This record gives sequence, C-alpha cells and structure tokens, in this order.
Amino acid sequence: MPNTEVGEIAHEQEFVDRAYEVLDRQRAQFRATQRQAEAQGAWGTPQARTERDVTAAHYGDRAARLERIEDRLVFGRLDNDDQSTMYVGRAGLKSPDGTRLLTDWRAPAATPFYQATGLDPQGVARRRHISTRMRTVVGVEDELLNSEKATHLQFQGEGALMAAVGAARDGHMGDIVATIQAEQDRVIRADTKGVLVVQGGPGTGKTAVALHRAAYLLYNQRERLERSGVLIVGPTRAFLRYIERVLPSLGETGVVSLTMGDLLPGFSAHEIDPPAVAQAKGNLAWIDTLKNAVRDLQRLPNEDVVLHLHGRKATLTIDMVRAARTRARRTGKAHNEARDSFALELIDGLATQLASGETDADTLAWWRDIVRESKDARREINLCWMPTTPTTLLSRLYARPDYLTRVNRGLSTEQIDLCRRAPGEPWAIADVPLLDELDELLGYSSTLTRKSAPHLAAEHSHNEEIERAQAAISGQDLGGGLVDAETLARLARGEEEWKPLSERAREDRAWAYGHVVVDEAQELTPMMWHSLLRRCPSRSFTVVGDLDQARGNRPSSWYETLGPAGPGLTEECVLTISYRTPRTLTDLAQNVQEALGYPAHFPVVAARDLPDALAMTQTNDLEAETQRVLEIECELLDESVGEGLGQVAIILSEERARTWGLQPEVKAQRVSILTPLQAKGLEFDVTILVEPSEILTGGPGDLFVAMTRSTRRLHAVHAQELPAGWTGQVADN
Repeated sequence: MPNTEVGEIAHEQEFVDRAYEVLDRQRAQFRATQRQAEAQGAWGTPQARTERDVTAAHYGDRAARLERIEDRLVFGRLDNDDQSTMYVGRAGLKSPDGTRLLTDWRAPAATPFYQATGLDPQGVARRRHISTRMRTVVGVEDELLNSEKATHLQFQGEGALMAAVGAARDGHMGDIVATIQAEQDRVIRADTKGVLVVQGGPGTGKTAVALHRAAYLLYNQRERLERSGVLIVGPTRAFLRYIERVLPSLGETGVVSLTMGDLLPGFSAHEIDPPAVAQAKGNLAWIDTLKNAVRDLQRLPNEDVVLHLHGRKATLTIDMVRAARTRARRTGKAHNEARDSFALELIDGLATQLASGETDADTLAWWRDIVRESKDARREINLCWMPTTPTTLLSRLYARPDYLTRVNRGLSTEQIDLCRRAPGEPWAIADVPLLDELDELLGYSSTLTRKSAPHLAAEHSHNEEIERAQAAISGQDLGGGLVDAETLARLARGEEEWKPLSERAREDRAWAYGHVVVDEAQELTPMMWHSLLRRCPSRSFTVVGDLDQARGNRPSSWYETLGPAGPGLTEECVLTISYRTPRTLTDLAQNVQEALGYPAHFPVVAARDLPDALAMTQTNDLEAETQRVLEIECELLDESVGEGLGQVAIILSEERARTWGLQPEVKAQRVSILTPLQAKGLEFDVTILVEPSEILTGGPGDLFVAMTRSTRRLHAVHAQELPAGWTGQVADN
C-alpha cells in the first residue's frame, strides 16, 4: 500500500474514531434518560404517570435506532470548492459543542454525494468513499469532480461501485448507501405524492432503491410514518429474508415485511395457482360477487314461524324479519356485527309477545333471556342472518359452482370453473385478497349480548387515558416517535406490554400504513392491489418491478398492471443500467426474449462484463452432470473469492424441482435449489441453469428471470436444444 494511501487512511481513522465516540455517548445518554424516567415508578397523578411513559418510550426509541447502526457508520466525504469538508454517514451526529459532525445520507445537504458529476459538480471538488470494516478504515476511493479546485488534495484508489458489485454474495442483500448512483438517488429522493413506479430490468438495483427510498421517507416524514409505519410486500419469504438486514442497517425499524400470502394476521397461504387461475381469482368482479354472497346470508323465512317457549307461543313473522333486516343494513356495519342489532330486535319482538302485555322491565328482561336460551329461537334467527367466517363462505363458493353462479356479479363461466376447489384443499396466495374482502364484509363474529354498564365505563376510562397520553406527547414536544397515544393508554392500564410498531401493525388487519413498498409488482392481480389500497388510505406507494419478468401474459403498461391503483400513478421512473449482471448475460437474455417474440419493453445496458461469464454443457444425464458442474463451479468460485465464500443457485423448472433427487451434499450452505419463481429478486455469484427449454414452459418471463440472477457466471446444463436466440461457448467437458 503506498505511503500516501496509508496516511489518508490514518487521517480518516481519526475522524471515524471521533464519530463512534459521539455515537456511543449519544446511545448511553438516551438509555440513561429512559431509565431515569422508568425509575420514577407508578406514583403521582394519571397525567404525571403518562408523561413518564411518554419520556421513557421516546428515548428508548431513539436509543434503539442508534443501536442498530454499528458497521460502516461513516462512508463518505465531500471536499467542496470553498475548501470546506462534509462527512456523510448512516446517521446525523453533532459534536459536544453542537457543530455538525456527520451528515445523515438522507439529508438534503448530502445530495451532492450521490448526484454530483464532472459535468455538474454541484460545488464539490473531490468525492471520497471511505471503506470500513466495523470501526476500522480499510481503504479510501476518490473521484475528482473539479480539477481547478482540487489542486491541494491527494487522490486514492478507484471504482468503489465496481468493488461493491464484484464482492462475493453472502445470501443477504446489503445496503447500497455508500454507492448509490445518480439515477438511483433521483428516485430515492423523488418528491412524489401517490404511486411512484420504479421500472428496472435485472441488476438495476430497483429493490435496493425502493428500500433506501423507504428509509429516506422515514427520515423526511418521520412524524407521520413512525406512527403508521411502512409496509413492504415481497414475492416470497426467501426474498424477505434476503432483504431483511437492509433497513435495520440504516437505523430504521418501523417497517413490516410480508408476502401477499401472509397479509392476514393468523393466516398463511403458500400455494401458487397456475397463471390462468390466479387471474380468475384476481378479477375485480369478485368485489360485487362477494358482497352479494354476504347479502344472500340475510334471508327472509318462507313463512311465519311459530315458537313454543316456556308454555307460551310467539310468532316470528316475515314482516318482523324484513323490518329488522332493513334497520340492521342501515347501520352500515359488517355482516356479523350488524347481526347484533338484527338479532336483538327480533329477541325484543318475541319477548314482547311472550310477556302478553306485561311491560315492566324485569319481566321483559326475563323473557328475553328465555328467547336467548331457546335452541329453536336461536336456530330460526340464525337462519335469517347466518353468521359465518371468510374461509367457510369462500370454501362454499369454490366447492359449489351453482351457488357461485347464483350470487355472481361479473365473473365469466370459465372463471367460475377455474376457481372450483374441493373443501379442505390448501389455500393459495391468490385466495388471500378474497378472504380479506370477506373479512371486511363479515367483520367479527359476536355474541347476542349488549355491552354491559361496566364495559361502557371501562371504555370511557380508556378514552380518558388516550386524551392524557396525547396531551403528554404534545406537551413534551415528543411527537414523531414510535409510541402513539393509544398504545400509551393501554400501557398505563396494564393491558399490554410494549410492542414495537412492526409487531402491532402485523397483528392488526385494519392497520393503516403511511407508505407501502411493493416489489415484483408485475405479479400482483387487481384484487391484490385492492387489498393493499385498503391498507394505505393515503395512496402513498413505491412500486418496483419489471414488466419483462412477468409470468403468464406480459402486461403492456404499468397503468394496466396496477389495476385499481392505476389512477393514483403519478410518476414512472426507469432504471436502465444493470450493475449486477455481466453484459454477456444481459445481452443473451434479451436476445432470447426477442427471438421468442417478446422483445424487452425496457432493455438494460450492463455496466461491466466478465470473461467466461457463460458456459453450456450438453448431456444425456442431467442429474449426474449437474452434480459434476456444481463441483467445478464451487472450485472456481473458491479460487475467485475465497474458500466457502459466495453463493450458488441451481435453477430448474417447477416440475423437475418436485421430482428431482439431488445428493444431500448439494444442499450446502452456499448452494440453493430454486424454481424461477423462488429465485425472483435474488442474486447469486453463480447460477446453474438446468434444462432451459423446460423452464421456458412456464413462460418467457420465467426464463428471463432464471438467466439474469448471476453476478459472475451462468452455466447451462441441458439435454434438449437450447431456446431460440441462445448463442455462446460450450464448456470444455
């Protein structure tokens, strides 16, 4: 290492040490303030206790946010034309004297670190990338932006971005905060209201951009978003595990990550329908169809029903049921909730008949209890307004096409047939939006009891607690934390332990998020969008995807893809540079798509290429040859990045994945065996593509995904002819 570089590293180490010293002190101060507030105990007025809880929760939140920032606290430095210097990092820090020490990467002042160029230096003479390993500086990389203003500066290294791109993969996405490129930064900082679409081909960094945009919004709209949180919707659980470290590494915790199959609390669906079935279940006609199915549960009896109760007779008339049904519907409540008022009105009517003119309250209450306890009365009332659950009703609709046809409001006969499902079969991901819609229409399943006086008193007390909590938050100017007045009220009453926002939001189906990030959004159906819109009343979305990677029929535009979210589309950004995938592989994948009759809507240009990025092996024994190729590729990877480092994926068709028996040693920690759908959004150093022509049967989008997961090398193992447009070098056998 040259002496000048050693000196520059030592100089930056001094600053990094100072930054960590301030970070450690700030963490300790926040925790001390939290403990001091908690030590005051449960004494004093209700308002004083609430103020104590507000203070403790606020400083606990701030400490937790800083405690998640450890590695690579400082990563950048700007030397400006006026010879001033600014350091950029994961959090904003001030020196003990109050001067700015470190600028948060999301602050407006940090924008030139990402957007300054030689043509537009934005007042910057030199941009420096500082590489650290935990708290130790290991390298610096400099970029000259204004030579006339940089004569007094030393320059070291080159290619911070290429070093990051070429690093071995470890199975988790890393943040790109130190190497965000100008076109990416413009998307991250976009001042867009409504739906922002980020269209990007393989390797353009669209997922990382979306996650960093979420962190940016949490920084710039903290007061709003830390009360409501951010929802991230990914295609698979494997994908969510892959990205799970990014936002915490940026100091953000108010985020919920889910797949569409896990959208409903306490319910999970994993099955994947064929594209035609998923499309049928995704039709917006289900909204009116399900609404009609629920109304169909609110029935009039065919004739008046005579009930014999406790030696007396009462008649449940059609007119009584009709009047009660009309009033219950006018409440606007969900089916199971409106059933309370419906049933209580009928109980009152029957009790009045049984009382035979006696009007004192005790007598009427006694007869109401008689009606409630009667199996016959309960059965007849239930038959008129049947309580049910979402899974029960949807199972009946799927299993009985005649029933679905009767309540249908816009589904085609073919779609009804495609949705047929025997009772007891596993639920599919495409079923979740329909269950969600029924959950909204049905509401909770309640009992036939009114709220008691103690219950009403408890509600009143709880509302007073909420008012005190809100007053404490406002009075201490501690808004914008992760704790809201509702939660503090429950804590004060001892009803629950403190839970992070992410847990509370995940457990609450009706939670309203402040912002939603949707990845691989080209795969969502209109009904899925309908469910997500319900969870974000502000309609604030960052939508990420690639129309060229869509399964089934390829959509022609994002407006079409967004379904009911389409009218909210306010901006569409296109990322055009692939930083991950070698040029040999991006060009090949796009050539194959064009030869198949699906030219790329949004072609990408690779930022780099690698020698020997593509290999093909033809064989008559796919399993044995794949084993052999895997061993070779792992050896080559060991030589390139170090023994045992890097990630390898074997990608094969869904049918072959179900029947193929690879040796146990194949499933090593660095090796994943995936279908194209499971590989969506992931990246690997090396991919071994088994029988590309079989993968093509799942659609050109599946093959496009499979061909573009590699950061270093793609090796195709095949017995059949390769798809049209595939050219390249055959591996040496």
